Amino acid sequence: MNEINKLINFSSTNSVADLFEAKVKTNPEAIAILNYKGKNYTYKNLQNKILRLSNFLTSYNIKPSSRVVIISENRSEYLELEMACAKIGAIVAAINWRLSEEETQYCIDLVKPKIIFFSERYQEKYYSLKLRSHKYVKFDKKYEKKIMDMPPYKGESIGRGEDPMVILYTSGTTGYPKGAVISHRAFIARAMYNVIEYGIDKEDTFPAWAPMFHMASTDLAIGSLLIGGSVSFIDGFKKNIIINLLKKYKISWLVLMPGMLEDFIKYLKTNTIKPKGIKIMGAMADLIPKKQIAEITQLLCTPYLNSFGSTETGMPPASGGKISINSMKYSLSKTQSSLCEIKFVDDDDREVEIDQPGECILRGPTLFSGYWNEEKINQIEFRNGWFHMGDVMKRNSDGTIDFVDRKKYLIKSGGENIYPAEIERVFLSHKDVIEAVAVKTYSKKWGETPTVLVVTNSHDKFIKIYEDLVKLSRKKLAGYKQPSFIKYFSKENIPRSSTGKVQRHLIEKMIDSNFKG
Repeated sequence: MNEINKLINFSSTNSVADLFEAKVKTNPEAIAILNYKGKNYTYKNLQNKILRLSNFLTSYNIKPSSRVVIISENRSEYLELEMACAKIGAIVAAINWRLSEEETQYCIDLVKPKIIFFSERYQEKYYSLKLRSHKYVKFDKKYEKKIMDMPPYKGESIGRGEDPMVILYTSGTTGYPKGAVISHRAFIARAMYNVIEYGIDKEDTFPAWAPMFHMASTDLAIGSLLIGGSVSFIDGFKKNIIINLLKKYKISWLVLMPGMLEDFIKYLKTNTIKPKGIKIMGAMADLIPKKQIAEITQLLCTPYLNSFGSTETGMPPASGGKISINSMKYSLSKTQSSLCEIKFVDDDDREVEIDQPGECILRGPTLFSGYWNEEKINQIEFRNGWFHMGDVMKRNSDGTIDFVDRKKYLIKSGGENIYPAEIERVFLSHKDVIEAVAVKTYSKKWGETPTVLVVTNSHDKFIKIYEDLVKLSRKKLAGYKQPSFIKYFSKENIPRSSTGKVQRHLIEKMIDSNFKG
C-alpha cells in the first residue's frame, strides 16, 4: 500500500463513530432516521441502538478488521450496522443484491466474512449459497428484540482514520466485481465535500432510495449523520413517498438516474408540487437528453447536477457544476470539484496540454484506499502517487473539463481513435432520442467503424426521425466518426451490468454479422 499512502493528502485520525456521537451530544432530540416503520429515531435513540448492536457484534467475536457482509434492501438496520462496525473497527461489505449467485458467492469469498446479515427478502438468495460455515443474522421480527436486549457497548471507538469502514463493489475488468475499500477518512472527507460544494447542512433530509450498496446512498446516509441531518430510507424509487418528502422537508440530494427520468417527469406533470427546497438534484447529466433535464428542473425548481465521480473517488473529480433551470442551451463541460487535485496524462503518465485528451488521475481526501485483496491492481492504479481513474478527459482553456470516454473502450477506425461518448452526445441532442449507444463493428476497409443503437418511444418514431439523425451526424461529426449504421433498439433489450452500466461487448455480439461493413 506504499503507493496508496503517498496520495492520502489528509492527516485526520477521526472516527466516523466519534463524530456521530458528537452530534448526539449537541442535539440528542434531533431526528436522525425519518419515519422508519412508522417511527422517527432521534440521534439519542439511534445511538442507543448502535451501541447495543456494537456489543451484539462483539458477542459474535467480531474484532477490528473483521468483515461483516450485508445483503439487504434499504432500511435503517443497514446504516446501524455500518455505524456499529465503525465503532468497533469492523468492516461492512455491502453486497449488490442484483448479482447472480455466482457473483454473490465471489464477493463473499473475496472478503471472508465472520458473519452475514441478510433481510427476509433475500433469505432464499442467502440459503442458496455455499455458506454453511458462516454465522448469520436475519433481519426479522426477532432481530430488534435481540439487539435491544444487549447492554450498550462501553468501550471507546476503535475504527478511525485510515481504517477501512465499508467495502463497495464495482465492476471488474476480469468479469467479477472488485471491492473498493472506503475508510473513515474518506467518508468524513466526502461529508465535508457535500457541505462545501452543495451547502448541505443539518436542516436537510437525504432520501435514501438508491441501493445502499451504491456510493450515492451510503456516502450521503453516513454523511448526514456526521453533520446532524436526517435520513429517510425508501425501498426503491417510490414516487409517492419521494414526492411527500419533497413537499414536507428540505432535501439534501435527490438522486436521479438515467432511465428513470421519463416516467418521473410524466408523473410530476399530473401531480404538480412545490418542493420545500432541494440542494442538489440528478446525476450523470451526459447520459440524459437535454429535454428531460429542462423539464425536470422546471418541474422541481432545482438546477441539475452536472456530476462526474465514482465509487472510488466520491463526487470528485468533476462534480462542481450545475445546469440551470429550464435550459436547453447548456454545456456538458464539467467544473473541477473541491478537495482534489487532478491531472490528465498520456500512456506514459506525462501531463498533456490544454485541449488534449488524457487519462484523469487524482489525489485527495475523498479517495478510497484501494481494492480489497488486489495488490497487483492497486500497484498499477495508484502508480506514481496518483489514482488512475481509467477515464479520458481534457481540460479546456477556460478551466472547464470535458469527459471524452472510458480509456479501455475505443473504436479504432483507419488508425484513428474514436470515443463513443463523442458520438452518443450528438444523438442525445435530438429531442426524440431517449438513449444512444455507440459500439464498434468490423469493417474490411477500416478495421472498425462505429454503429449507433438508438432508443426512441417507438419504431415508427425512429423511422420518422432517421433522416434527421443522419443529417445531425454529418453536421456534428468528423467523417471518420460518423456511424456506418444507425439502428433502432428497444430500451429493455440493452444489456446492462448490475449497476446499470451498458455492456458494450454484449451489444457487439448481438449485432453480429448483419451489421458488418
